[in-house]
Amino acid sequence: MGFADKAQHQRFLELCPQIEKYIVDGGIRLIKIWLEVGQEEQERRFDARINDPLRQWKLSPMDLESYRRWYDYSRARDLMLKATDTKYAPWYIVRTDDKRRGRLNCISHILSRIPYKKISKKNVKLPKRSTKEKYDDQTPLKGRNFVAERY
Repeated sequence: MGFADKAQHQRFLELCPQIEKYIVDGGIRLIKIWLEVGQEEQERRFDARINDPLRQWKLSPMDLESYRRWYDYSRARDLMLKATDTKYAPWYIVRTDDKRRGRLNCISHILSRIPYKKISKKNVKLPKRSTKEKYDDQTPLKGRNFVAERY
């Protein structure tokens, strides 16, 4: 798409693993997620956007160009994965042809990568409300503009 020339792209692929290593060595948990969608599903989603006036705003000229360059993008993805998928900062690929399942799988995976300990906690009990400075908090709201309760 012309955002970087070949030399800049190559330099990025060389530097990225080093920078990620510094990040991880600094104690930051780095979780890299690649959302993978297939050709047929991408076409279905784009067609839905083209044919639905309420969704057309989601379709940019860059989306159309990326559709045209599917194989270029796939090659760039593969180069990026090859150069930056490391033991200390691996890529996790989530199939997202089914958006709902993809999101749930992604959330589940991210949560599984974060260690946690069960915390013991005391039972909570609401205290009594103080009536010392009792105040009618509803009367001042009468005549105000409330949103209609449709649900």
